[in-house]
Amino acid sequence: MISFTLHLKSCLPPAIRTLILQKKPNIRSVSSMAGGLRPASVVVLHRSLAPAFEKFCQANDGPLPLLGLCEPGTWSLPAPNAVPDPRTGRPQFHKYEFGACTGSLTSLEEHRELLKDMVAFYLDCSFSPEAALEKVGLPRRDSPSHGLAGAYKTTVPCASMAGFCCPLVVTMRPIPEDKLERLVRASCSMGSKGQPIHIGDPEWLGIKDLSKPDYGDPVVCQPGDVPVFWPSQMTSLEAVSSCKTPLAFTSAPGCTVMTNLKDTEAPARCLTPGGIPEVHRISQDPLHYSMASASAVQKIRELEAIIAIDPGQRGIRHLLGRDELLRASLSLSHACSVLVTTGFPTHFNHQPPEETDGPPGAVALAAFLQALGKGVSMVVDLRALSLFEKLMEEAVEQGVLKTAVPLLTFQGESLGAAQAFLCKDGDPKSPRFDHLVAIERAGRAADGNYYNARKMNIKHLVDPIDDLFLASRKIPGISSTGIGDGGNELGMGKVKEAVKRHIRNGDVIACDVEADFAIITGVSNWGGYALACALYILNSCEVHRHYLRKAVGPSTSPGEQNWTQALPSVAKEEKMLGILVRHKVRSGVSGVVGMEVDGLPFHGTHTQMIQKLVDVTTVCM
Repeated sequence: MISFTLHLKSCLPPAIRTLILQKKPNIRSVSSMAGGLRPASVVVLHRSLAPAFEKFCQANDGPLPLLGLCEPGTWSLPAPNAVPDPRTGRPQFHKYEFGACTGSLTSLEEHRELLKDMVAFYLDCSFSPEAALEKVGLPRRDSPSHGLAGAYKTTVPCASMAGFCCPLVVTMRPIPEDKLERLVRASCSMGSKGQPIHIGDPEWLGIKDLSKPDYGDPVVCQPGDVPVFWPSQMTSLEAVSSCKTPLAFTSAPGCTVMTNLKDTEAPARCLTPGGIPEVHRISQDPLHYSMASASAVQKIRELEAIIAIDPGQRGIRHLLGRDELLRASLSLSHACSVLVTTGFPTHFNHQPPEETDGPPGAVALAAFLQALGKGVSMVVDLRALSLFEKLMEEAVEQGVLKTAVPLLTFQGESLGAAQAFLCKDGDPKSPRFDHLVAIERAGRAADGNYYNARKMNIKHLVDPIDDLFLASRKIPGISSTGIGDGGNELGMGKVKEAVKRHIRNGDVIACDVEADFAIITGVSNWGGYALACALYILNSCEVHRHYLRKAVGPSTSPGEQNWTQALPSVAKEEKMLGILVRHKVRSGVSGVVGMEVDGLPFHGTHTQMIQKLVDVTTVCM
């Protein structure tokens, strides 16, 4: 890793170096920076803590962008004949003792002897949201008191390092929704430090009340505004407090010193068309947006077009909605714990009555969720539990899954039971899962029954897992995705009117239970494969990765993760179908034991589909 260590004695003009120790106000507005100088905030620590703090800054480069540091013994004292400026009213530094702020100082002159054993760190303050607002012609919106704009402690932890362990601190600006995209693009064009780390409901960051910032004064949101958050240099104050060192100093909030140090980041440049960030809303209540590059978005749209072919000629083109795959994958990418369900009984004279469409797609998605480090569980019908236990065991043996997915069942008869299942101790403020996915799962119709494509009632074979999706819509923080190919699958309630008009027997079989996102495919397994591929694309996208990690923690490249090995493949899905065939699971349409899905031979349409999805996914962006 490139060291950030710089000796400021040789880098800073003498007139600037001496300001650290003199009682000269050096308070500059970041947005009014001029003359080629770069504003920086200062953290001064004992030399014994310097290596750990340098690593801490490198691991959390969003809120703590390190420009350089001044080694002990290189401090410049004021010139002998220097006359202190009489304007000494405003403090420039805070003093910390054992983690507590014990005073404010206009200079560090009285501590010059102690400074001989201390190191000064300089953190870049050159980006400001106001500069981005000005760039797109939006008026600056100050706090009512015209003081320092508010900054908030979050519940997002910075990557800890040898005694430095603190929450991320953020600053917020309210942006009119119709100007959001322009503002984000303008911010990102000013370098990675300008990229927002959260857009939407502050509670996603653990901020309870925007009117009560931890630092500075609140900036008021107006109707139609969206809160946009950036990492704040105030994180350094929390870091110093966390280490509880006997003595430390920091810049006072809103105060900077001016340096001519250069940032190690490449200079900001015009964004290429493929690298332009796009903002997409993925939840309305609570309000939540996500970000990805234009090239990543375009690739996911290609996946959505590929899986929308209709080999069964069912008329699914009438059900298609734009960007359902994109928004579902963005939402899943933010999830920590995912609950997947599948299972559509069709063969009433055979045991088991399951079909081959659904389980392979569910396992493929689960495998990639595992690779991303997310929690994933599966809920299935009680009558099919032993079958799925065998499928999981053999999927691990065959290398399709890294570890077995925990299997759950649900037979609750009320929404209260569903809430108790989804939440810790039944508390809607503590959900166990934050995303539900149904892949080719029988869905409840308006009359309370479950129907196959031929209008046969299969309610006696289906557990009320639909209730989990109904309950999730009333629990903030849980999103849901339904994947289907005929309109009678769980989640297709979102497109039920189109199902009634355009799908054979749709007036009877249409699922009445909605999901937030309805992914329509020619074969439902394809939707599971496409979701896994879309997650690969997003987590390979630098814009999205920065947004996901909220600019804290080390940035890792896709090559370090072995995600490619977790993608769907023809070989994996052939193994999965082989497992299903051994357990006499049958194709959904023909009812014949064999390598088929929905009546289509695997070696043909399905192999071509899987290969096409993977090819689109893995081509360089």
